[in-house]
Amino acid sequence: MYLTKEEERILEGKEGYAAQKSMEILASLGDIYGADKLIPISSCQIAGASYKTIGDAGLFFVSEFSKSSKVKVKSTLNPIGMDSTEWQRMGIKKEFAEKQLDILDAYLKMGIDCSCTCTPYLIGNRPDCGEHVAWSESSAVSFVNSVLGAKSNREGGPSSLASSIIGKTPNYGLHLEENRKAGVIIDVKAQIRSYSDVGALGNYVGSIIGSKIPYFKNLELDSDKLKSLGATMAASGSVALYHVEGLTPEYNKAIDDNLEKIEVGKEEIEESKCKLNSSDDMELICIGCPHCSVGEVTEALEIFKKEGRKFKGDIWICTSRYVKNELERTGVAQEIEKYAKLLADTCMVVTPIEEMYQKTATNSGKAAIYLPSLCKQKVRFGDLESLIRDFK
Repeated sequence: MYLTKEEERILEGKEGYAAQKSMEILASLGDIYGADKLIPISSCQIAGASYKTIGDAGLFFVSEFSKSSKVKVKSTLNPIGMDSTEWQRMGIKKEFAEKQLDILDAYLKMGIDCSCTCTPYLIGNRPDCGEHVAWSESSAVSFVNSVLGAKSNREGGPSSLASSIIGKTPNYGLHLEENRKAGVIIDVKAQIRSYSDVGALGNYVGSIIGSKIPYFKNLELDSDKLKSLGATMAASGSVALYHVEGLTPEYNKAIDDNLEKIEVGKEEIEESKCKLNSSDDMELICIGCPHCSVGEVTEALEIFKKEGRKFKGDIWICTSRYVKNELERTGVAQEIEKYAKLLADTCMVVTPIEEMYQKTATNSGKAAIYLPSLCKQKVRFGDLESLIRDFK
């Protein structure tokens, strides 16, 4: 991969340790994937923030970087392993909390916006169509590519951090127009209405197409449900970009003739829901994977009010600090807290939930996929209304 003289200087260590290591990461990725050069980016979204997932080695890595580097572009951080201010209410151990706050402090020193969310596009990190970015959390990558039409590969935590320090990323993969074409048509014959319907669709499609780019026909979803669809396909397969006819910004130039066509009907949706279920019982209901929007939390509140009672176990709603603050301003947060814990900065997948619960219910397809393997959970998957109704 071609490097400019300035980039070569960085690679030689003339700009310090962190910049050198960052350039080494980016140059290696560029060579591996056949990039011709590095290209400027407008923002980064950085994973590798939870102490549960990166441990002491990750803490050492980001601490060393924080000694000699500042980010050059707008950079936001992924969820951490706890609510940064209410971790005790979650049942998080003090030792874990101290290590987690050390990680957060290291990122803050680098100038990273520690908003701790997988939905940075809801809090101001919202690139325009066609912009090049370097995002790493799988659902965020899917949304920024598919719904916003910006361009990002599915970065790892170290490579997105490296890009934030250098301000560039290797020019390959989904940064190139020719790699953003659909590879398969998904003709949706079933009615897709609820979040569990969307999760089941995403689980089925992702599991059969792998990393191909799907083009959906006969699918009408709002932005929140598109967020859920992309998150689940990224978890069940490795889908980083999808197109929806009439909805997403690149659909009209994404399809060629003679593509494979797959029909998805009611039978496939119901079968997918069954595969996501591994428990009839539940100790915890958790929503917000990806993080809930204001609208999703407000919708949950209406469901709680309709049921009109306290519940036998805990309910977690995970969102960003920005959204939680907005909900507190409007009084929705105070109402929600009558029924559930409204948690910021974290999510069920990256917190040590396995130390507190064994059976978790969710309406998130992504969470239903990850909870058994990453958190040792038995999962009840379904619509929030039905989960609440049965939570007696």
